[in-house]
Amino acid sequence: MTNMDKIKVMKRDGRLEPIDLDKIHKVITWAAEGLVNVSVSQVELKSHIQFYDGIKTRDIHETIIKAAADLISEDTPDYQYLAARLAIFHLRKIAYNQFEPPHLYDHVVNLTESGKYDEHILQDYSREEFDELNEYIDHWRDMTLAYAAAEQMTGKYLVQDRVTKKVYESPQFLYVLVGMCLFASYDKSERMDYVKRFYDAASTFKISLPTPIMAGVRTPSRQFSSCVLIECGDSLDSINATTSAIVRYVSQRAGIGINAGNIRALGSPIRGGEAQHTGCIPFYKLFQTAVKCCSQGGVRGGAATLFYPLWHLEVESLLVLKNNRGIEDNRVRHMDYGVQINRTLYTRLIKGQDIALFSPSDVPGLYEAFFADQDKFEELYTKYEQDENIRKRHVPAADLFSLLMQERASTGRIYIQNVDHCNTHSPFDPSVAPIRQSNLCMEIALPTKPLDNINDEKGEIALCTLSAVNLGEVEDLQDIEEPAELIVRALDALLDYQDYPVKAAENGSMNRRTLGVGVINYAYYLAKNGVKYSDGSALGLTHQTFEALQYYLLKASNKLAKEKGACPAFNETTYSQGILPIDTYKSDLDQICNEPLQLDWEALRSEIKEHGLRNSTLSALMPSETSSQIANATNGIEPPRGLVSVKASKDGILKQVVPDILNLRDNYELLWQMPNNDGYLKLVAIMQKFIDQSISANTNYDPTRFEGNRVPMKVLLKDLLMAYKFGVKTLYYHNTRDGANDAQADIDDGCASGACKL
Repeated sequence: MTNMDKIKVMKRDGRLEPIDLDKIHKVITWAAEGLVNVSVSQVELKSHIQFYDGIKTRDIHETIIKAAADLISEDTPDYQYLAARLAIFHLRKIAYNQFEPPHLYDHVVNLTESGKYDEHILQDYSREEFDELNEYIDHWRDMTLAYAAAEQMTGKYLVQDRVTKKVYESPQFLYVLVGMCLFASYDKSERMDYVKRFYDAASTFKISLPTPIMAGVRTPSRQFSSCVLIECGDSLDSINATTSAIVRYVSQRAGIGINAGNIRALGSPIRGGEAQHTGCIPFYKLFQTAVKCCSQGGVRGGAATLFYPLWHLEVESLLVLKNNRGIEDNRVRHMDYGVQINRTLYTRLIKGQDIALFSPSDVPGLYEAFFADQDKFEELYTKYEQDENIRKRHVPAADLFSLLMQERASTGRIYIQNVDHCNTHSPFDPSVAPIRQSNLCMEIALPTKPLDNINDEKGEIALCTLSAVNLGEVEDLQDIEEPAELIVRALDALLDYQDYPVKAAENGSMNRRTLGVGVINYAYYLAKNGVKYSDGSALGLTHQTFEALQYYLLKASNKLAKEKGACPAFNETTYSQGILPIDTYKSDLDQICNEPLQLDWEALRSEIKEHGLRNSTLSALMPSETSSQIANATNGIEPPRGLVSVKASKDGILKQVVPDILNLRDNYELLWQMPNNDGYLKLVAIMQKFIDQSISANTNYDPTRFEGNRVPMKVLLKDLLMAYKFGVKTLYYHNTRDGANDAQADIDDGCASGACKL
């Protein structure tokens, strides 16, 4: 008798019985069917070592899953599917007490009665429609998930009790129910067609959905916008309203962008000199507390990026708020920061001049002109600089930019917003709807107005609802048209479907109907097309691809406008004037890519002028760190750190393998193989030519490439100026190679894409 024969397992009802190794063998053999280079005996061997007397059946399942997952490698990537199938088998046993999922109707009745699903699903759809969709669902698609996807799906997206970890559904029900909810308002003669098409596109990963939609649509919770942009005015009322709005939206799973650049500087007079202002930092601390007070329902932690201009009088204190030096009184470390720059400030740097710092309260019109009118800003800035009666300080531009880049390098989380590009290459007319901030992940560029109170209907909170096209599924550029139409229709319907905790957000959403559609799997797309980030070979393909993305998104929104009408604030867009992204991009781009336009933009321009657009914005390139794992895709537009990446999140350590590794391993250009940022930034600039919002673009530095293992300041500034020259609107993370395992990815900090981190 072997040691294994002596082991007893504890059943769910508490009974002990001998371990059945044959049953375990059958399950692993089933999971291995059709996979390449996987060994059932290897998984069994690894599992058996960890079995012990009295082990629970649930723990046996989890031990086998982990044993299979540990075997995932560059040479044996199919263990990711073996582990995932075992995980899905385990998941269904927990959810349904059996492997076969129930009938869709029975499932929805059960979860509606227990308060897990929104009641409207049963009210809006007939039993016949449920039967039809039940027949259409392909539950075997669960088995196409990779291990990281199965674990993320279970940990973040499937409806569950987050205290007991009891899961109530499996992935295919998620996909079909999201489609049913979003298209419920469509005419009955056509909605089943859209539900099926949406289900197919989502469940085969042609489109990628963000965390708030995956986790929330079908539940009684109805707030699914990934990104919330809140602007704060220079008054106590506005500061209090901003704080309240932050709390309401953090609790609803949204990532927050806060624009607090208009708050007056330390020492400014209050009430005609009756008191002195305490400056920005105490209020930034207040915002930080508001952001961190909610855990977002266990899906992810609250997070925010706060924005201010580089010319603010307190800027030298604000730039160091995130670093580890100093004391608590003068640091606000648990938010990220977006520093706002424009042409005037860059020019001072290039010419070796000083930058004048002001309190926005002392220089009438300057803060407004900073976003709305660059020539007027230059004129006012010069005038105030020469006015001896206005409080100011002069700092050498080189010193200020060096401090900015030093803090960006040391924390990785001081971001850049080029506010002039955000307004001159924008879907909005800056004279009536200026862009004054971005969001948590630096890809949203939408108009905002400060609130005087939480019920203020004149203020405007901007929301953006995200999704992405999987470029890995694109063989021909026309393949983008179908997912683009489905995403635009689904997200536009979502705007009417969801609730709005703050009236200013509802007004903005209903008037502008802004969407942000991006991409995932760009690195795989480059690899399978035989081109690379750094050598210029991907320039033409990138131009053609993002031209097609924006074109088909605009075409879909124009089609929707013909059916449902243009968005009410269409007149505040440049699109209403017949101006398209191809008209306003930075012409310096033509120096690096003279690829001709491939599509009929003039016909589209004519259609847009005649019928309008349903949505003021259509595109934004988000990080998609979490949701790309669901599709087993490379995230967003980023190069992978390794062919096998270790994804660390609050749900544990997960290995993810790049797509088609066995055939394409030599085609991938990994992050630290890129010699510098030049090739990447040029590709980002080409994308920005077409993208109507902005892009979560990172800069990456390997200190070992430089003398003394230190990245020179001139290299950091060169990249900053290059990004500006070619029209890049925003820069997100600054990544430094630290000598750790290159395959180790950043900890998932829970930025919105799932949402923003879609």
